[in-house]
Amino acid sequence: MLLLVAPGQGAQTPGFLTPWLELPGLADRLGAWSEVVGLDLIAYGTTGGADEIRDTAVAQPLLVAAALASAEALGAAPDVLAGHSVGEFAAAALAGVLTHEQALTLVRDRAQAMAKAAAITETGMTAVLGGVEDEVLASIERHGLTPANINGAGQIVVGGTLAQLAAFKEDGPARARLIPLSVAGAFHTRHMASAVESLREAASAVEPSDPGVTLLSNADGQAVATGAEFVERLVRQISSPVRWDACMETMASLGVTEMIELLPGGTLTGLAKRGLRGVRTVALKTPDDLDAARELIK
Repeated sequence: MLLLVAPGQGAQTPGFLTPWLELPGLADRLGAWSEVVGLDLIAYGTTGGADEIRDTAVAQPLLVAAALASAEALGAAPDVLAGHSVGEFAAAALAGVLTHEQALTLVRDRAQAMAKAAAITETGMTAVLGGVEDEVLASIERHGLTPANINGAGQIVVGGTLAQLAAFKEDGPARARLIPLSVAGAFHTRHMASAVESLREAASAVEPSDPGVTLLSNADGQAVATGAEFVERLVRQISSPVRWDACMETMASLGVTEMIELLPGGTLTGLAKRGLRGVRTVALKTPDDLDAARELIK
């Protein structure tokens, strides 16, 4: 059973699109999508610096476009689809809930709304690796932070104000490693509340279709039967925690045997190696990985 997954914000690195532009038609595709989102995706994905592509308004459309482009290059027909955070928009498009253009338009609106929300208060996110989960969650609560991404495999990402994160660093959970993330705000926390209604208004103009394959939601890891429900979950997810641990539990229960992480891959396959033992994985980082992915599908 084949699973395709799309990564979330923070997976992008400077120049990650450069080798992909050698594939026939891909540059034209990205050029057309650049018109949709009002950004030069090719420039940002090839020559954009780390700070430029860290910008929420740039990173989110860039990541969704990259995932969709790599999925087209792969040409696989998955049994299950899932995306992490903004990656859910790519998954929704690949499942047929949204057209590619609808997904990119909504993610553009999402990114702009979240960038505005992030500018209200200085916030950020920190990855917590290891430790005893109950102790980690208790420490997060004590500092007034939110477990924004519960990723499984011993990883929780917390979000909050920079002052809260600084205090957490000084007095964090025992036996855990803390890694500040290069993101522009506390995504999937109450600090994003102002972006929810903005995206809901934009989404009201879209008529989604029901998914053509099993499509998992970050809200609870469960498959969603209707396109309307999935789009509503996309809206609410802006200020709600990502439960990737629950997604992986569902993937295991469904009997997933192969997993391919779309461009820019690496993060989710890393989690799968610890949380989905026995599942064969390939991360798409360069076009050279397409052969390994196709061999995996065989």
